Amino acid sequence: MRCHGRRSALFAVAVVAAIVAAAAAAEVVHDGRRTYIVHCSHAAMPSEFAAHGDWYASSLQSVSGGAAEVIYTYDTLLHGYSARLTRAEARALEAQPGVLLVNPETRYELHTTRTPEFLGLDRAEALFPESNTASDVIVGVLDTGVWPERPSYDDAGFGPVPAGWKGKCEGGSDFNSSACNRKLIGARYFLAGYEASKGPVDTTKESRSPRDNDGHGTHTSSTAAGSAVRGADLLGYASGTAKGMAPRARVATYKVCWVGGCFSSDILKGMEVAVADGVDVLSLSLGGGTSDYYRDSIAVGAYSAMERGIFVSCSAGNAGPGAASLTNGAPWITTVGAGTLDRDFPAYVTLGDGNKYNGVSLYNGKQLPTTPVPFIYAGNASNSSMGALCMTGTLIPAKVAGKIVLCDRGTNARVQKGFVVRDAGGAGMVLANTAANGEELVADAHILPGAGVGEKAGNAMRTYASSDPKPTANIVFAGTKVGIQPSPVVAAFSSRGPNTVTPGILKPDLIAPGVNILAAWSGSVGPSGIAGDDRRTSFNIISGTSMSCPHLLDVATERAATPLDMGAGHVDPSKAVDPGLVYDLTAADYLDFLCAIEYEPAQIAALTKHSSDHCSPNRTYSVAALNYPSFSATFPAAGGTEKHTRTLTNVGKPGTYKVTAAAAAGGTAIKVSVEPSTLSFSKVGEKRSYTVSFAAGGKPSGTNGFGRLVWSSDHHVVASAILATWA
Repeated sequence: MRCHGRRSALFAVAVVAAIVAAAAAAEVVHDGRRTYIVHCSHAAMPSEFAAHGDWYASSLQSVSGGAAEVIYTYDTLLHGYSARLTRAEARALEAQPGVLLVNPETRYELHTTRTPEFLGLDRAEALFPESNTASDVIVGVLDTGVWPERPSYDDAGFGPVPAGWKGKCEGGSDFNSSACNRKLIGARYFLAGYEASKGPVDTTKESRSPRDNDGHGTHTSSTAAGSAVRGADLLGYASGTAKGMAPRARVATYKVCWVGGCFSSDILKGMEVAVADGVDVLSLSLGGGTSDYYRDSIAVGAYSAMERGIFVSCSAGNAGPGAASLTNGAPWITTVGAGTLDRDFPAYVTLGDGNKYNGVSLYNGKQLPTTPVPFIYAGNASNSSMGALCMTGTLIPAKVAGKIVLCDRGTNARVQKGFVVRDAGGAGMVLANTAANGEELVADAHILPGAGVGEKAGNAMRTYASSDPKPTANIVFAGTKVGIQPSPVVAAFSSRGPNTVTPGILKPDLIAPGVNILAAWSGSVGPSGIAGDDRRTSFNIISGTSMSCPHLLDVATERAATPLDMGAGHVDPSKAVDPGLVYDLTAADYLDFLCAIEYEPAQIAALTKHSSDHCSPNRTYSVAALNYPSFSATFPAAGGTEKHTRTLTNVGKPGTYKVTAAAAAGGTAIKVSVEPSTLSFSKVGEKRSYTVSFAAGGKPSGTNGFGRLVWSSDHHVVASAILATWA
């Protein structure tokens, strides 16, 4: 594991803070202008200006003639400002003295209660005594806001707000400044960037305030740190006590996402304010594609947060199972993929030919008749080429009336398909996976009797519905089941490595529960999140991206998961509190890393705010020297060798650790040599270094190999994932 000199409790609080997720990037351009982030050198302000804001305004005036205005100024996480510029104005600004970079804004998208027990956090009192550590930790969540009235934000039993807290509870439409308490200690909102690009917020759809009208922000923040709530459920499913991963931590929310997306100018300002407020953890369940770190606003903000000792956790994305699909890959960010719990919500689909198939559902309403119901494939009930997907307006009512309709998954929202079937007169729906999703099943709160099934079952059902002269089916809903095995498995939708920006850094870092998670929900929308769903619930079950057995399965392939799928493995917060050894990293280490990837001086200065001449021509820099807790070696197709260096810091009992290491590609061993093979520690804080040499023969370009390096003592096991790639 990595450590930034923070208490070990922070790691266990934060590693599951980014569980709900999907990634996309876009730009908004109108009137020839779009928003840019202007990075400036703080020390380069001309002497005639009394304040940096005056300098920024003057530089903007000089290129725009007064046609552009500053949207935000940034004073800590970066130095500079945001404004709407033409392309020519942006180029002119970038040529001015003291301006480092002018980056176009990115539009980010959201990566859309058994979990504590599954992770061993039902013993939270033993991990985090209520009187101190956990209740001092403040988790800052940048998302769609918060629904403060939910019992997940109850502050019973909490002491005074930590003395160093500088945040506030901002009032606004449908949100009182008195809504915060000793649990929810801050709530702010940021929309200047959004409104500059999209125009005024439509207050008939969302509140100009920290109020969460979407549900995503309430769900993520209560998943991370919600108070324990007895009797929680969604429509009778998953009933029990719902609580966050760190129920004694405080929560501060920063609304940066709106109906039209999450804009980087707002995200950067939200991160800057959160850091100034005094958060210990930053959690962001959103992403915007991949780009160089100095152009990635989340990476820029996270770098400065890291320097201040703040743990930054981001979701990997929902673009799996394709390779190289993850976002938020900067090494100073903990990138979290999604895995399953040992809980499921089974539903059984029985066809008229007697075959029975397992599926999942969160439907709770009027049941189908116990007798067989006519069954039809949507592709046979439409004149549209998109009919099989149950797109709006594609079904022929005369063909689906009173029938269970088989819809293909994809393109439109899963639950939206049920609305289409219902509006066409259908009695129920089976949602069948295609090859894109394989056997991954995600339970949904369908608006009519409906269940999701895997690709194999879907193929069999399509064949039956198209070949039987009078096909019938029925759906039975079986409630909540626990103890499901195997679990955890990697969710098919969880985005995968490798890291396309820096292949030498293995991502994701780990996986955490991200499938069918019960947590608090907004009162503005139904559990489906679809317009027209008039159901209202206090809790909802949704899925998305958020150290386990190396034989973890990948639901997309039904084979063993690899480090490209799961990083180091499934999070184990109880063990993270007492890891034995850590791979400590400092801001200076990351600066050397930026030199190793040959960033230019202005790019490094824009990202770090440090002097642009940090990289010395008299030093040799290497990505393999970054003290990262995993290994990623790259060989030419003909084979070769690569050497990595690492330093371990003892944070546990004195002891002697012995190493074992192995890796292979396609059945062929990769030689892994570790020197020394034994490390002894006599006290806390003691450091020991070692080198790892990898040697491999030739393989076709694109081949991957995997392995593990493990240091073991009488008390602890410290494991690192190994990735080998032939370029």
